[in-house]
Amino acid sequence: MKSVQEVYREKLRTPEEAVRIVKSGDWVDYAHCCSFPIALDEALAKRKDELTDVNVHNAISMGPVAVVEEDPDNEAFTYNLWHCSARDRKYIDQGKAFYVPMLFRNCGSYYLRGQAKVDVAMVTVTEMDRNGNFSYGLTNCCMQEMLDSADVIILEVNKTMPFIFGIANDHINIREEKVKYVVESPYEIYTVENPKVSESDRKIAANIFPYLRDEMTLQLGIGGTPNALGELIAESDLRDLGMHTELMSDGYLALYKAGKITNRMKADVNRRKGVFSICNGSRELYDFLDYNIDICSAGMDYVNDPAVISSIANFVSINSCISADLYGQVCAEAVGTRQISGTGGQLDFVTGAYRSPGGMAFITLKAARTDKNGVKHSNIKGRFTEGDIITTPRTQAPVIVTEYGAEDMNGLTTWERAEKLIGLADPDFREDLIREAEEQKVWRRSNKR
Repeated sequence: MKSVQEVYREKLRTPEEAVRIVKSGDWVDYAHCCSFPIALDEALAKRKDELTDVNVHNAISMGPVAVVEEDPDNEAFTYNLWHCSARDRKYIDQGKAFYVPMLFRNCGSYYLRGQAKVDVAMVTVTEMDRNGNFSYGLTNCCMQEMLDSADVIILEVNKTMPFIFGIANDHINIREEKVKYVVESPYEIYTVENPKVSESDRKIAANIFPYLRDEMTLQLGIGGTPNALGELIAESDLRDLGMHTELMSDGYLALYKAGKITNRMKADVNRRKGVFSICNGSRELYDFLDYNIDICSAGMDYVNDPAVISSIANFVSINSCISADLYGQVCAEAVGTRQISGTGGQLDFVTGAYRSPGGMAFITLKAARTDKNGVKHSNIKGRFTEGDIITTPRTQAPVIVTEYGAEDMNGLTTWERAEKLIGLADPDFREDLIREAEEQKVWRRSNKR
């Protein structure tokens, strides 16, 4: 039998040679986040004059996408997104890309049920080990389901991708028949600049902090508020925390470096293991994760499963949103009909944390925003009317947090919710919101003004 090194050499191609396998009408899949195949994408884009109706799936583009940049009129390629980054929302705004509504936990099942087609999969992996294995690195997500559904797989080997241990479905072998070609990337995988912490972020984090306690397991989103909260926790006396999260970012790195996360008290699920499904962040974070046996990746169908989340005691979920209305409805993915991000796993974590013994869920938002023309707008609305997409329904609204406080929505009447949420709003908009509440019959005469 040939050695794995011999098989590797036989399958090794240039990116330009490898992408010749793509035909007009094919569905190509780039996986998600840091698994984006930079060299293969560039090579495929060069074929724009000879291909038609090629669809590409991806999620959370972290850098320029050549099939979009080189084919802005979608004459050869159509770019389809499971979840949006800031770059992706601009592509959608310009008519260069399209969003795919989905629940992240179910994304893998779309592939297995034939609802998401894959003719050619192109993904970035680690360098091959002595046994012929490539780690999926920073992206577990629904990678295995996607690759299992593909007709052909092309691996883009990147020496800067960290090796990540996984619970399952964390690697692929060079001998696998579907692995048609291997290419070697000259690029470094994408990193993300750590979001700056604003004064609003610090105030919101300070309103959450009193609810936190020893031995809780944390799910944090990404952004300034999680980073601000991470700073507070790192400087506190809290101890023996755990990590179970959809997306790992630099906010967790600070907690590991401060010795706050041990995962020691996750007695029933993944004890002594921090668990994530996708990761993006700094080079320092990637280097920290490389061959780090304390941390493992897992599929999104496991990480985001409310049954798994609820089986972890003292689970605390902290996510952000764009806006909320006086009924407690939460929009975390769009402004009107403009797609900003995606559904992700917010509702799964709200559900799981509520069911967890001692668990809690928080949704954070800045009380107001100022547009590019300098006009100030309230992020707490009387009601949603402009096509806003509801991510978390009012029936499951958890603790909502702004710079002005934190209020638990569970069990509250409509008039109680209106009063609490108006108290969380920017003071400049409270009188207007009271008038809207009165018009909508959710304001009592005895409510506080």
